[in-house]
Amino acid sequence: MNDRRARSSVFTAFVLGIAAALAAVPALAQQMPAASPASLGFSPERLQRIETAVAQSIADKQIAGAVTMVVRHGKVAWLKPQGFLDREAGKPMPADALFRICSMTKPITSVAVMMLYEEGRFQLEDPISKFIPEFKNPKVLVKPATGAPYSIPATREITIRDLLRHTSGLTYPWNLDLGKMYEDAHVASGLLQYDGTIADSVKALAAQPLLFNPGDKFEYSLGVDVLGRLVEVVSGMPLDQFFRTRIFEPLGMRDTSFYPPEDKLGRFAVAYSYFEGKGLTRFPDQPIVEGAFSYSADYPYRGPKKLFSGGAGLVSTAEDYARFCQMFLDNGMANGKQLLSRKSIELMTHDQLGTIGTFGFGLGFGIDGAKGPLEELGSVGSYAWGGFFYTGFVIDPKEQMIVIFMAQLHPTGNVEIDKVVTTLAYQALLE
Repeated sequence: MNDRRARSSVFTAFVLGIAAALAAVPALAQQMPAASPASLGFSPERLQRIETAVAQSIADKQIAGAVTMVVRHGKVAWLKPQGFLDREAGKPMPADALFRICSMTKPITSVAVMMLYEEGRFQLEDPISKFIPEFKNPKVLVKPATGAPYSIPATREITIRDLLRHTSGLTYPWNLDLGKMYEDAHVASGLLQYDGTIADSVKALAAQPLLFNPGDKFEYSLGVDVLGRLVEVVSGMPLDQFFRTRIFEPLGMRDTSFYPPEDKLGRFAVAYSYFEGKGLTRFPDQPIVEGAFSYSADYPYRGPKKLFSGGAGLVSTAEDYARFCQMFLDNGMANGKQLLSRKSIELMTHDQLGTIGTFGFGLGFGIDGAKGPLEELGSVGSYAWGGFFYTGFVIDPKEQMIVIFMAQLHPTGNVEIDKVVTTLAYQALLE
């Protein structure tokens, strides 16, 4: 009898455990809460101008399709898929379409770095060579007026802060001075198939000369890929695993990954190119080559799939990325868990360039109004960034607002519908 009761008790606990686990799944999988635009302080009629503008861009064959999203006070005021996921196949754009977010990966890597920083694993002024020894004793490229280029010792080492704010002296393969060296050394850009890991690429990158002495200038660079490797070294996890367990799962970002599984590829937006005089064309099957720089559109689903590029590699949806943005407005809190401290967010969204740059840049994104007047509608202190294949976001703490734009286009020619969408979100604010 006692044995039967014991077994019954165990079975009951097991059932309750399964029920609890199943109950937790919808909590993460459910959509972000929505509310009427009017209740969130928008004019519904004015917000509708986003749909009109995007529809016109599609009709003008500037883009094939897009997903636009506006969130305020943690609730969705606007989420609109328009046009085509695949124009040639006539496949409409779904709200949960997957996009190559490219450099919108950078803020996520920055958050991962700051999480480890908060655990006391390093200081931002630590040299990166402390964790990746190949960066010890860096050298700087010198190009004399006559004669062959050579290199000289740098005035100091690259710090973790340099990598976060792009003052490391590293660059990208499109740079005319170092691009060919990067290509010859088999350094990954994150935008092309790569038969190697981020460790392989970073090691090759460390052997190349710097463009300038660390701390002297701002140069958008592969430094965030180095940070991705730093996360791996310090945490002991592959970057994709750290992202998944420490960021994506707590936030409910169920569709964000480096390489989408086969069963999700039906939602993957086709990439297009826009050239002046040629208009909109489907991205070619072969990589586009621009000097020493090559890039493809099929790298997330065709190839070795071994590279976890901290600077460019992720695929995501508008809603997934909005969840990531909302975490900043919620002072690092998500689903009852503190992912990042309020003070870290303050530091990340504070201009880190000072007199080095003419614009504001924090630890992962640009900051509006930090060095001068606003150029368009917005708020001083809002922060934003975009991706190579024409995606972008804005986080506005003053208005408690997020604007997301997702399309797939490169080169973009003179297309500026992404900027128009942000302007139209702001002009719809009433209170």
